[in-house]
Amino acid sequence: MIKINNLGETNSLFNQFISEVRNVAIQSDAMRFRRNMERIGEIIAYEISKTLTYEKRTITTPLGEVEMNLLKQQPVLATILRAGLPLHQGFLNYFDRAENAFISAFRKHDVEGNFEIQIDYMSSPILKNRTLIIVDPMLATGKSMVLTYKALLSMGAPKHIHIVSVIASTDGIEYLQKYLPASKTSIWVGAIDYELTAQSYIVPGLGDAGDLAFGEKI
Repeated sequence: MIKINNLGETNSLFNQFISEVRNVAIQSDAMRFRRNMERIGEIIAYEISKTLTYEKRTITTPLGEVEMNLLKQQPVLATILRAGLPLHQGFLNYFDRAENAFISAFRKHDVEGNFEIQIDYMSSPILKNRTLIIVDPMLATGKSMVLTYKALLSMGAPKHIHIVSVIASTDGIEYLQKYLPASKTSIWVGAIDYELTAQSYIVPGLGDAGDLAFGEKI
């Protein structure tokens, strides 16, 4: 089984930011919504940093030298456009030397309202034996995330994958458990909701994260 890290289960200031991105009276402020997503990304980035590999390095100060444990290798930060950008920025604020990958994935609807996920753009560094962090604010069906992972494999197999979502559905998590390698994957979420609408939107969720951050799309 893939390990699920639900940070919302622990009482902390983290839940204040989760509550504000959900709150219809606050989320209408797009700048605050983006900043809260960024804060959430920063907190999860810090938690993930505890799981990475470190090595001792000698640091020279004005008065001498000191040995410190520093990150051995920077992760690769990947996000799904466009909704993932503020969350991605939070990670980049902390992993400020990381390389980055960007994927455009979208729902292509048919006349009956059904949809399939399509990817039409990807930019990524080599991923072989790297730690890969994929961030997307909402994990609904999980299909976008799995397709993103499979597309990124063309750049090499990572040694470990961290999947990050602010709000996930139980269906989405079950889908990842089915299609991602359990021994190489960790999932990090701020909350888990138990319902999807007929259109596969999370309930209670928070709405459309991309629209709330950047305005409604046509």
